[in-house]
Amino acid sequence: MSKSWIDEALAQTEQGPDGLAAEGRRQLPLAEPGDREQQVLDRIDRARRRRPKVREERITMSHGAGGKATQTLIEAVFLDAFRNPLLEPLEDAASLTVGGARLALTTDSYVVSPLFFPGGDIGDLAVNGTVNDLAVSGARPLYLSAGFILEEGFPIADLQRVTESMRAAAERAGVHVVTGDTKVVQKGKADGCYINTAGVGVIERDGALGVARAQPGDAIIVSGPIGDHGITIMLARGELDIEADVCSDTAPLNGLIAGLLDVVPTTRAMRDATRGGVATILNEMAKAADVGVMVSEDDIPVRPEVRGASELLGIDPLYVACEGRLVAVVAGDSADRAVDALRAHPLGEQAAVIGHVTDEQPGIVRLKPAFGGTRIVDLLVGDPLPRIC
Repeated sequence: MSKSWIDEALAQTEQGPDGLAAEGRRQLPLAEPGDREQQVLDRIDRARRRRPKVREERITMSHGAGGKATQTLIEAVFLDAFRNPLLEPLEDAASLTVGGARLALTTDSYVVSPLFFPGGDIGDLAVNGTVNDLAVSGARPLYLSAGFILEEGFPIADLQRVTESMRAAAERAGVHVVTGDTKVVQKGKADGCYINTAGVGVIERDGALGVARAQPGDAIIVSGPIGDHGITIMLARGELDIEADVCSDTAPLNGLIAGLLDVVPTTRAMRDATRGGVATILNEMAKAADVGVMVSEDDIPVRPEVRGASELLGIDPLYVACEGRLVAVVAGDSADRAVDALRAHPLGEQAAVIGHVTDEQPGIVRLKPAFGGTRIVDLLVGDPLPRIC
């Protein structure tokens, strides 16, 4: 390990809940690089095994950013209140058995700003996001609900544009919107239009999927270039003097996933890389399976426009949301077949193996940068990105 990796990790472990260095906290004693590295890993492990606790007195924007604050909120408040075996895996959808049938159930809410952006809008985002949460759980998506929270003064023409987009997206995905609800709030109490969805699908294949099933030697695959959606949303808000020819990657992944599972039915896990990006998924997997993760920067597909915009904004594409990309974990000897299956579908033409699961440093995600050495890829701290879904 390089000394820069150790120093960075030391800084991370000395952060408080707001991401700032905690004054007066005990410093690690000086030691050789190898000893210091182990001290860092031991401290990270102890911190992650502590019972999560929300330290803030009020909700902040960071609680919705998909990083450490979000994870703590989910585990310390929602999971603590609703704990049961169906919820505890914290996968994208719950797996249920009803009358002998295996079903998947998911829900999501969409508060993206702006509502309309290059490549899509809040309507097709709501349908695609819900379809994808079902599909990565191994289900065939069937039915959706749609709840609308509308702000007084919202243009009817915009609402019709959103619902037409939802209709077209549902048709492409082969699902139906079968129930819904509408609420109107006073002007200034919402941001035009919010959409809540729920989705139901049937699990027709044997076996189960989940990031906790990852094993050392497994390959980690992404289905295409990452970061397109998040960068598109940031630029579409018009607050940055940056121009780039990028569009959201929002798309339904159920067809792509069906093709993968036909070829590699033993796929361990899948997640769609939305809020928090690929980095968040990798951290969730490392924690849930108690494994290490090593990924290579050179192998991660990123469009030049997205990489350039990310560098100008000072952000890492690994943390930027996608809405039409998945992360898959398969046995190492199935990696080539999995990549070929993904590349056979238009949405997976640039699929690539980006790393592997290891038995070294469980719970830690490491990245091999292009310039050498390794560094920790941790969960996000704070709220560095705007609302993207």
